[in-house]
Amino acid sequence: MNRIITKHLNDWRDSKRRKPLLLRGARQVGKTWVVRDLAKSFDFFCEINFEEDERISIIFDGPLTPATIIEKLSAYTGIPIESGRTLLFFDEIQACPNALRSLRFFYEKMPQLHIISAGSLLEFALGEIPSFGVGRIQSLFMYPMNFKEFLIALGEELLLKKLKDRDKFQPIETLLFDKLTEIYKTFLIIGGFPEVVQEYIQSRTINNSIEILDDLIQSFKDDFVKYKKHIPQLRINETFISSALQAGAKFKYSKVNKELPAYQIKDALDLLVLAGLVYKVYHSSGQGVPLLAQINEKRYKVIPCDVGLYQRMLGTDISDLIVSDRDKLINKGAIAEVLTGTELLSYMSPKKSHLLYYWHRENKSSNAEVDYLVEIKNQVIPLEVKSGTKGKMQSLNKFLTTHQSPYGIRISLENGGEYDKIKVLPASTLFNLY
Repeated sequence: MNRIITKHLNDWRDSKRRKPLLLRGARQVGKTWVVRDLAKSFDFFCEINFEEDERISIIFDGPLTPATIIEKLSAYTGIPIESGRTLLFFDEIQACPNALRSLRFFYEKMPQLHIISAGSLLEFALGEIPSFGVGRIQSLFMYPMNFKEFLIALGEELLLKKLKDRDKFQPIETLLFDKLTEIYKTFLIIGGFPEVVQEYIQSRTINNSIEILDDLIQSFKDDFVKYKKHIPQLRINETFISSALQAGAKFKYSKVNKELPAYQIKDALDLLVLAGLVYKVYHSSGQGVPLLAQINEKRYKVIPCDVGLYQRMLGTDISDLIVSDRDKLINKGAIAEVLTGTELLSYMSPKKSHLLYYWHRENKSSNAEVDYLVEIKNQVIPLEVKSGTKGKMQSLNKFLTTHQSPYGIRISLENGGEYDKIKVLPASTLFNLY
């Protein structure tokens, strides 16, 4: 399956200013697969998995001299490790902190060697290494597959090309739009975890993909015991489930478990964010760029990292989604908002970590909330997500009258169009936003 991040990996491979690369993201987003795919362009590929073979960590117990490490790794694996010809891959590197520490020395002493590291709990290990590799390590951030990648996996490149060649806010030909919407409905159900998508491509059976999603959820829960010893697995689990139940609204610790002190829920939530399983959507005043400078760190919403994951956590009636028309397609929970948030992140540059933002105004006479704020060409653009094809735009209009945004965008199942300063972007073409 072709992934958008492949281009960035190829650029890294060919760069003359290359640094050791950290591939970062939640479990099961496809990190190992994209590295193995990249390895096809090298003469040799040496893959070291520190969880599968714990003995290999011994090589990193002594001095972290790259030449010595390479000599021992090559002898142990029987694979030549040569600059320019070999891709060296440290997988599950969080299981060997000294291997993480060694990366800075590879940059200093052996900069021509192609070396990539990844891990399912990498963020936890990085947090325990002060000032790790500053200026010496490059990162790329990965997410579950987005809708554009799903279309590519289905072989719909021609459809994508036709969508790219048109004005993003203009209506699409009815025949193409209907086809696009049907594919979008499937993506709403199964989401973008590569294993789930691969099963759907092979079997074209949604139920088979759902079974894999259920297995993934269980494996995530099983991993909770590894996150932090002093936070009970049960506490992390109930916070994880609550992230789905509270999606689309301000996250409240009391709704997780009102019998517990807030700091325990906060710690559990922070661990889930580090693991990449949930994302925070921070409140911003939206008065200008950068949005980050205007956030309220204590006020945020939370969404799961994948819409398919969200559906299974909620126990959504899948059969109802399959047969619903556009007006009622996403009328339960915050499905449209979750998918929009995960899509927004996945289309941003993978070279750095990004945050999501929203806007909310409260007063005695009326409330107003805009689901997302984004920065486009150094301007703040408000996005309001509508679950179907109908709905008022009062909050979006209120934001536009009190802020300097040139226009607002309505994300919905409508087929494009404009209402004065509000432009309509079909939810299935969000990849055209930027």
